Amino acid sequence: MLKTIADPADCEVRSVIRFLNAKKVKPAEIHRQLVKIYGENVMTDGMVRKWVRQFNDGRTNVHDEARSGRPSVVSDGLVAKMNEKIRENRRFTIRMLFDEFHKFQKLFCVRLSQIA
Repeated sequence: MLKTIADPADCEVRSVIRFLNAKKVKPAEIHRQLVKIYGENVMTDGMVRKWVRQFNDGRTNVHDEARSGRPSVVSDGLVAKMNEKIRENRRFTIRMLFDEFHKFQKLFCVRLSQIA
């Protein structure tokens, strides 16, 4: 019986796709083999086909490319101001942080919930 691999890295799965594609294995068969080893949630058949197309078009990198995404509102200046406030008062609370930097309150709530 084959052993399944749980939670593979994306680049690992893409490397397998690149390898099998180089061996001229068809995308549907690549997907079938991926599901057999990595499980049902590994990658959709359509995504396998997309990666096969990209490798056929000359792509060699299996890692994610940098994305532009939403620009960060956290700047070096803001971090410096926050550090200064905290150093002024070591008992600086999150509430005080919200009051001092009110326009970033929503951002802090989201960041703190990600940390917790």
